[in-house]
Amino acid sequence: MPLPSLLGVFAHPDDEALVAGGVLAQHAASGARTAVVTATWAPGTSRAAELADSLAALGAGEPRMLGYADHRVPDSAPGRPRLCDAPLDEAVGRLVGHFRRFRPRIVVTHDAYGQLTGHPDHRHTHRVTALAVAASGLEHLYPEAGAPWQPHVLYGATHPHSALADLGPLLAGVGKSVLSVPDHLVSATVDVRPWLGAKWAAVLAHRSEVARERALPGILSRLPAGTRNRVIGTEYFIRLHTHPAARGLTRLTV
Repeated sequence: MPLPSLLGVFAHPDDEALVAGGVLAQHAASGARTAVVTATWAPGTSRAAELADSLAALGAGEPRMLGYADHRVPDSAPGRPRLCDAPLDEAVGRLVGHFRRFRPRIVVTHDAYGQLTGHPDHRHTHRVTALAVAASGLEHLYPEAGAPWQPHVLYGATHPHSALADLGPLLAGVGKSVLSVPDHLVSATVDVRPWLGAKWAAVLAHRSEVARERALPGILSRLPAGTRNRVIGTEYFIRLHTHPAARGLTRLTV
């Protein structure tokens, strides 16, 4: 039987592969509908093409892009505001439109820290997604975005303290923050080793990031395969919201 439909909402091209690529591949392999909304970078840019290749590897359809600029790369969306500077109501309404068109049962985004490094775009994507999940089922909010649809469960991709033995020193070694959560806050721990081929292919599709020394795809690409597989072979999630209609049917597989 297919797993529940799943929509990921992430800040940048490559986030989908790094933090939820295994779960996306797992759901797609079961026959479930999967998709990804990416908050920054615009269609037609180099990283949009890489995103398309990554989603193809994961079975997650075509890019769905909000088209805002990356906080640190203004030319990622020429003529558009940075995600963190865009009107909040506008960003939420545009994401509600994606929810109502795709009609996912599960939504996955960044945790409140913005994942390990606390990137401002990650944190803001978390906020926008939480507001959009709350608004999407209410008929009098954003009526222009389509008929109401209530996602059943919202998860935040995260990392517990206990999972940083390999990854923490790698990030600290290039001067990046390492923000993890207490283990008891993790709601779902998913062994994605059966889907590592698809996940790693998706990471490698982000060629510009693999070429960068301090970017996580580049760091991972330089690791021995065994170490790399330990780092990316498990995905962790915090359940942020459950709608009463879920009735326990939309758990991420543990």
